[in-house]
Amino acid sequence: MASKYTLALSSNDLAIDLGTTNTSVYVQGKGIVLHEPSVIAISRNGGKDLKVLAVGNAAKQMLGRTPEKISAVRPIRDGVIADFEIVGSMLRSFIALIDRRRGFVKPRVVMSIPTGTTPVEKRAVRETALSAGAREVHLIEESLAAAMGAGLPFIEPTGSMIVDIGGGRTEVSVISLGGIVLSRSIRVGGDRMDEAILQYIKRRYNFLIGSGTAEAIKMAIGNALPTASTHTFEIRGRDLVSGIPGTLTIDSNDVRAALSEEIAAIVEMVRVTLERTPPELSADLIERGIVLTGGGALLKHLNLLLEEETGLPVILTSDPFSTVILGCGMVLDNLDILRRIGYRAPSASS
Repeated sequence: MASKYTLALSSNDLAIDLGTTNTSVYVQGKGIVLHEPSVIAISRNGGKDLKVLAVGNAAKQMLGRTPEKISAVRPIRDGVIADFEIVGSMLRSFIALIDRRRGFVKPRVVMSIPTGTTPVEKRAVRETALSAGAREVHLIEESLAAAMGAGLPFIEPTGSMIVDIGGGRTEVSVISLGGIVLSRSIRVGGDRMDEAILQYIKRRYNFLIGSGTAEAIKMAIGNALPTASTHTFEIRGRDLVSGIPGTLTIDSNDVRAALSEEIAAIVEMVRVTLERTPPELSADLIERGIVLTGGGALLKHLNLLLEEETGLPVILTSDPFSTVILGCGMVLDNLDILRRIGYRAPSASS
């Protein structure tokens, strides 16, 4: 059966944003063609041979529901690849979803990597992409890709600040003249927010829920600031006192309390980065403000909280989920950008 992502053979080169929570793929001349959870379901025969059973949405539905011989896993944690073999299999499967005939021509690939990735980690990421079928791999730092995707003047001699809240980490970067002048990151993102909600409900109500339910709570009634009205949400889980399944109603005040530490950590990192920004670039930020992106940036009123705490305008990008992959796509469509930002292609030994 043909994949819903099947494309013409004429589109071969790819841009990939390999995120902790989701993986996005951009095809040259076509735009974003895939956005699926970074989840893979596998089985191993005798503990050796790896067999891919499902990837993306199909694999996510298996999380927490698999029998002993099947594992549904997230192979990327806190923005870092935890298992390169499994990630390679996941990439191959995603590429096959796009077009089952692509194996005849190996694609050129542009991939995003966390800002501050070490040379050893870069080499491992590049080798993983090559093993997944790429013929040529170019790596670009996520903050720079996000700046491109957000339409910031990244090449000009003017300062721009971008706050990228992903699934595994948050990066704050100041960008000028095609490079990252200053950058900080913490392992706080959408996944940590979900875990904080889960643990809060467990402690306060002796009620156990799954990470998927915690994410649904965050999206439905999560808020970074108090609101005039309180919103409620009914959840299903297991009562830890009786040990039987049940339902519980929580409100938006619970969620805000659960997320207080994670939100405070992000705000503090932005403040520290601003304090360390060179004065010439700080002046630019007064006019240009802070650009907020990434899936975690969709937490209601987080932009308003950052405005209150910094005194600067905070602009949420039009499509926070896609900002990084759109930047990678810009590079794929015009590789001359790599030369303009001082990128050096890897040597055969690197």
